Amino acid sequence: MDDWSSAKLGDVANLILGMILFFSPWLFGLSAGAQWQTASVIGIFIAVSSIAALAAFAVWEEWVNLGAGLILIVSPWLLGFQDSSAMTIDAVIGAMVALLASIGVWLAAMTARQAVTARQVNATLNRSDPLRPL
Repeated sequence: MDDWSSAKLGDVANLILGMILFFSPWLFGLSAGAQWQTASVIGIFIAVSSIAALAAFAVWEEWVNLGAGLILIVSPWLLGFQDSSAMTIDAVIGAMVALLASIGVWLAAMTARQAVTARQVNATLNRSDPLRPL
């Protein structure tokens, strides 16, 4: 994935979402506590894994972002957030990150499938005719 493909655009979007999440306690005036720590830690985590995916794409980075997005979706209920704006921010950004990461995983799988199919077609075309008499 050397060119700016859809997967890389998804990684750029995840990087921006991670940065928004990291700065959300200041941007949206979230109260200190679990919601502040969750936004900061998961925001940095998403941003760093997105930068890693932009630097050298690997499917595991998309899986990491998918997991981080899903954790972010359920974290308000698991950690008992009292601030409804923090719940909304985490759930919405988590859903967006998970969606973009799942699209990245799907695109990587489709690219790999197309490469295998192309190799199979080339191998079939390059083979000698099996019905040719010896």
